[in-house]
Amino acid sequence: MNLSTPEGQRIIRELCADADVLVENFRPGTLERWGLSPDDLRAINPRLVVARMTGFGQHGPMSRQPGFGTLAEAMSGFAASTGEPDGPPVLPPLAMADGIAGLAMAYAIMVALRARDETGHGQVIDMAIIEPIVSILGPQMTAYKMLGTIPPRTGNRSSSNAPRNTYRTRDGRWVAVSTSAQAIAERVMHLVGRPDLAGQPWFQHGRGRVEHVEELDSAVATWIAERDAGEVIDAFEQAQAAIALVYDVSDIAQDPQYAALETFVELDDEELGATTVQNVLFRLSDTPGEVRWLGPPLGKHTDDVLAELSYSPERIAELRESGVVA
Repeated sequence: MNLSTPEGQRIIRELCADADVLVENFRPGTLERWGLSPDDLRAINPRLVVARMTGFGQHGPMSRQPGFGTLAEAMSGFAASTGEPDGPPVLPPLAMADGIAGLAMAYAIMVALRARDETGHGQVIDMAIIEPIVSILGPQMTAYKMLGTIPPRTGNRSSSNAPRNTYRTRDGRWVAVSTSAQAIAERVMHLVGRPDLAGQPWFQHGRGRVEHVEELDSAVATWIAERDAGEVIDAFEQAQAAIALVYDVSDIAQDPQYAALETFVELDDEELGATTVQNVLFRLSDTPGEVRWLGPPLGKHTDDVLAELSYSPERIAELRESGVVA
């Protein structure tokens, strides 16, 4: 629907009369200008949940500016803390902030619907893309307010434990090693032939290991570089130490763990044919759900939806001809 037209506005009011949720991502004030504000729509249907996703939220000095995930990745502190210490801030090569905000909005909608079960009334959700990504970046603000610290860029290293990095094997593969637990850090150093380091007093806590990260990284990197990836993975697994190959998408496609979890499904799309996509993110024991389709071409169900509102085929054709609907 073209919501800037009076007919489009009338149709959306009719659709919202018995809808559960309306999700919109226009700039603040746009729905209000069209006479479709949350108050207007909830006057028609008090049970309606209106989910509003914008770059910067519905109020504040930046609220009416155009906002995209890239700006959220920059403003959240993510880019500033990502990258090598002597390099520039690094943005992700994908729509990370948008994806995080989408998951957060789905959760917010579930909460609003659960609240409606108790109160009988819907409500308005105001979500800014800049906020959910901040929530997953850890206690940066807490540390800044209490200690005045600003986290530096550390590349693949961690500020709380070591060794933690990516290392290249003899056959040119990359592996990622994590030693978040003290016992695992000790196992890694014994495995790579440096039990002497594991016996040092400073090794007994994460901060001490971080202070000696160069020595620890060198020991692990040297040992891994002398072996092929398969040998490295086997040795780490036998030592019960945490390691993983750095995958690209071709590795993911062949991985037995993803296959066991059924992380991807193949569906037959009317335009694309056989198409592989991500499955449901989780497994529910009683109501697992499934991905049944990839979404319709634009306008495929317009006739069906408007027919439910008692629009005649002739009227639907007129609306399509005038550009009100697709």
